[in-house]
Amino acid sequence: MNGESTDSNGGGGSEESKPARSETVDLSESPISVDISDALSEKDKVKFTVHTKTSLPEFVKPEFSVVREHDEFVWLHDRFEENEAYAGHVIPPPPPRPDFDASREKLQRLGEAEGSLTRDEFAKMKAELEAEYLATFKRTVALHEVFLRRLASHAVFRGDANFRVFLEYDQDLSVRTKNKKERIEGLLKSFGRSTDEVILASTVQRDTDEDLTKERAFLTDYHTFVKDAASKGEKMSKTHKHVADSCIKVSGGLAQLSTVEYTDLQHILNLAAEYFEKSRKIEGRVASDEDLKLADPLHYYQRESDAAKKLLYRRLRCLYEFETANRNLDKARSRNRDVQMAELAQQEAKAAFEEITSKAREELAEFRRRRVSAFKKHLVDLADLELKHSRAHCQLIRNCLQSLNPAGSSGDADVVNGVSSVPVSSSS
Repeated sequence: MNGESTDSNGGGGSEESKPARSETVDLSESPISVDISDALSEKDKVKFTVHTKTSLPEFVKPEFSVVREHDEFVWLHDRFEENEAYAGHVIPPPPPRPDFDASREKLQRLGEAEGSLTRDEFAKMKAELEAEYLATFKRTVALHEVFLRRLASHAVFRGDANFRVFLEYDQDLSVRTKNKKERIEGLLKSFGRSTDEVILASTVQRDTDEDLTKERAFLTDYHTFVKDAASKGEKMSKTHKHVADSCIKVSGGLAQLSTVEYTDLQHILNLAAEYFEKSRKIEGRVASDEDLKLADPLHYYQRESDAAKKLLYRRLRCLYEFETANRNLDKARSRNRDVQMAELAQQEAKAAFEEITSKAREELAEFRRRRVSAFKKHLVDLADLELKHSRAHCQLIRNCLQSLNPAGSSGDADVVNGVSSVPVSSSS
């Protein structure tokens, strides 16, 4: 599967020729439009072609493209998260690392089992695994594109110098992957933030903003619920994938059974094998659409709700520093030493706290509007796709039953079409 390339100018999750475009971010009124126009999968990495159109004067050209890898997306996210000027904003979460190991492992096991399978069984299972690999590839492209489009749609983030470098600089950014020590430090920092947040929440006494206090409690519960929902949504899509895999085995078994000599059921067995083969394709599309329209949005907003929690943590830290500055000012006045310096520090802490509080209100309101709109659209799309696949499955069953009817048997045809064939008495 190495060296696979795909064009991302496409929609619906069930189409196998084009990766599905995520609709999480609306760029209809943005002066900059970013998308991933192409992607190339190699053995241990994916190269994304990032295409940009803009009317902003900061850029040299109105339209350009660059090639980026996943580590450069992570680098860009870290630049935003480490910049104190963005402390009052919900920073978009980085896209997850591309993971094709499971699909490649299945393909490898299939190659090893080639000798024990018939030619048709091998071809069907290979086609199924290749479709699964392509679906994973499309999802990876869509998730990386969502990250860039979130930055481009934000009035502040799109003016960042590092973002311009990422979009416009056509050379390698020379970004290295984090080593083991740095990954462990990041994990310990995450644990430390959680502990520090609990301590701050119990020690800070002057947070009189009831709205943001309620929002912090809501986001804590919301993050837990959406994480659980994402896990269950992923299990549901995996179940449909297992059903599709089972259909392949049943279809192959029936097709092989139909070749047995001296059987009068050859026609029926062939029809049943054909039914399960077509049913497998429908179940595969259902699984792909559930991943795209349900599991992926849930996973995304699980990560973004964590980013919103980080914003409220930074605000809580500013409040703690403001209270500390007030205590230091009281001590300086009581001792009549360094009063002017303590007053300056108190004024700076107060200004920083008021600024992050004001920005937090705006960002959290926008986050609420955005996630409600996104979930509404994804759920409506999922319902439409589920109905489409259900109709296709019903039509498949209807066609299969009609094929089993002996020629000229109108009564059986009536039963197939849902019409009762019981005669009605003339006296009644």
